[in-house]
Amino acid sequence: MELQFSRHRKLRSSANMRALVRENHLRAEDFIYPLFIYEGENVRNEVSSMPGVFQVSLDHLQAEMEDIVAHGIKSVLLFGIPKTKDACGEQAYHDHGIVQEATRFIKEKFPEIIIVADTCLCEYTDHGHCGVVKGEQILNDQSLELLVKTAVAQAKAGADIIAPSNMMDGFVAAIRAGLDEAGFTEIPIMSYAVKYASAFYGPFREAAEGAPQFGDRKTYQMDPANRMEAFREAESDVAEGADFLIIKPGMPYLDIVRDVKNNFNLPVVVYNVSGEYSMVKAAALNGWIDEKKTVLEMLIGMKRAGADLIITYAAKDAIRWLKEDE
Repeated sequence: MELQFSRHRKLRSSANMRALVRENHLRAEDFIYPLFIYEGENVRNEVSSMPGVFQVSLDHLQAEMEDIVAHGIKSVLLFGIPKTKDACGEQAYHDHGIVQEATRFIKEKFPEIIIVADTCLCEYTDHGHCGVVKGEQILNDQSLELLVKTAVAQAKAGADIIAPSNMMDGFVAAIRAGLDEAGFTEIPIMSYAVKYASAFYGPFREAAEGAPQFGDRKTYQMDPANRMEAFREAESDVAEGADFLIIKPGMPYLDIVRDVKNNFNLPVVVYNVSGEYSMVKAAALNGWIDEKKTVLEMLIGMKRAGADLIITYAAKDAIRWLKEDE
């Protein structure tokens, strides 16, 4: 009996054959590495829920940046942990706030590094929410004013990209107008366009010391059950002037990554968030999975789904492993 079928295995016959037809690739340039900058001295605290991730003070930033450059990382995302917090998060937009100081330091010592400044208030407010609070309500329009001040302060300090993560309505339009008015017309906005109210952020809240002190963020971050809402959020940000679109988290939302990639002609950024990182680390430390193979498979899955760039705490490890396999 003569069978008619396709022999797809012909293109999997050897490592070189598989490499020849590989559709997606990971490169050092694809990764943005998050940094937690701690206001103070002699601080290099490993985050207990994120092995290998540290809070670092400015006096340790030189060594940290040298290591980042040695790994081949080209871009960093800065989060700040201030000494003092208040109801309005003043240290977020102070000219000498910790992210602004870290930005100046990096630009002086490592000018080739792209600095992405996270533009939010949650690490700087005593209530831990991403905007101005009245009672237990997060006020949208009043929050926009402070976010604009934060973005302008970050741009003045030398940030290359402003990345607003607050999920207030109109945040891209307000920040774009504020940057333009301040003379920063060439600074792009990497919008957290599609940010879900996710359980995967837990370890980050330890690292950034920015957990909400009451309630949750479900009135401004998205419902994990919703897909069509992501189109509306992304469409608004594109219309308001976004230059990149972030989807956060990554792994549970790869369908949304593909949707955004297929429908919007802007670079798509996936945030491989803290909970995803910590789960893999914990399983690897227990010997349950192969960390290298798991991380690289997870990251290439994000690229296959449509990510142009990936924000990931695993950037150093991933680049090292990729070099080992060259």
